[in-house]
Amino acid sequence: MPSVMPSSSARAARKEVADRLRELCRDAGFNGRELALRAGWHPSKSSRIINALTSPSDEDIRTWCRLCGAEEQSVDLIAATRSAASMYVEWRRLQRTGLTRLQNSYVPLFERTRVFRVYSSSLVPGLLQSRGYATALLSAITRFHGTPDDVADAVDARLARSRIVREGGRRFALLMEESVLRHRIGDAGVMRRQLEDLLAATALPAVSLGIVPAGAEREVWPLETFSVYDGEQVEVETLTASLTVTRPREIAHYLDAFEKLSGAAVYGDRARALIGSALAALG
Repeated sequence: MPSVMPSSSARAARKEVADRLRELCRDAGFNGRELALRAGWHPSKSSRIINALTSPSDEDIRTWCRLCGAEEQSVDLIAATRSAASMYVEWRRLQRTGLTRLQNSYVPLFERTRVFRVYSSSLVPGLLQSRGYATALLSAITRFHGTPDDVADAVDARLARSRIVREGGRRFALLMEESVLRHRIGDAGVMRRQLEDLLAATALPAVSLGIVPAGAEREVWPLETFSVYDGEQVEVETLTASLTVTRPREIAHYLDAFEKLSGAAVYGDRARALIGSALAALG
């Protein structure tokens, strides 16, 4: 994990743990350097922990609490540290055994979510991906990250998870940039089937599919792909990592961005016209 994480949620969570450890030292009557000496650590280790530059291990926290006479706080601090670490997770770690496990890991979140808001600047949202498109995409991801090849099983898991768009009780507000329609994932046949599936998706009663035209006047620039689940959690996808945002103030920013992007998007017949244009361009 990098020493400086690109999410203020993750940084803030790590800082909260660091501040609590600093307070334990103060309550015990000594500073971080003195604690490091008592623990047999290099002095810089406690300094890096206190300044939230390094995440302490479970054993580090147990030692810290024991030396400060606050062993009863170790369990809660370990849980807080693990939560902070889970906010920023490298794809390499998530995909170390392949992609199927990662696909299945989202099932509980999808099952409890009632309102999905998804914005994609580069790909068709996973909930609307066809089998061919998903296969081409996950194959490329497997090659790029050098992960074990379980693409066929991962595609099955993704499609099984996506069936919820045709079930009742949920709403899906999905946005994508027009350029997504022309990014070639797979061959022309794969893209044709995917675009045809998008046309069909515009008729699904639970789905609102918006496309931001390339020439649209906009208040918000194209962003990284993100998904908002019931306004309580945001998942952000970067090239190297998955970012989980849970701080209300940050979630509010993503909701505001989604609303503004929605305002720049077109729907219904105008969205279908953009999809039809991309289909025609395939020849």
